[in-house]
Amino acid sequence: MQFTVTDAPTRERFEARDEAGAVAGFVTYQLTGSIIAYTHTEVDPAYEGRGVGSTLARAVMDDARSKRRTVVPICPFLADWLVKHPEYEGIVVRTTRKIK
Repeated sequence: MQFTVTDAPTRERFEARDEAGAVAGFVTYQLTGSIIAYTHTEVDPAYEGRGVGSTLARAVMDDARSKRRTVVPICPFLADWLVKHPEYEGIVVRTTRKIK
């Protein structure tokens, strides 16, 4: 199954939709200038295990990179995903302490 990710700026989130247009998951954000904080990732239970979270993570990070934004990964899912994807390290703000 293919998912399409689009920005819904009025809702401050990126949405992943399936081929029928149903929302499979989303990532919420807060944008301040060139800094974007990704605050929460949620996948509809009907789509769990189908790669929606990873598709969203890659899409939001590619979007941030293309717009030359600095990313603050507040969302635990995205923060963990970024550990496995060091190619985005150059645009991610890191701290010396981990927030749980």
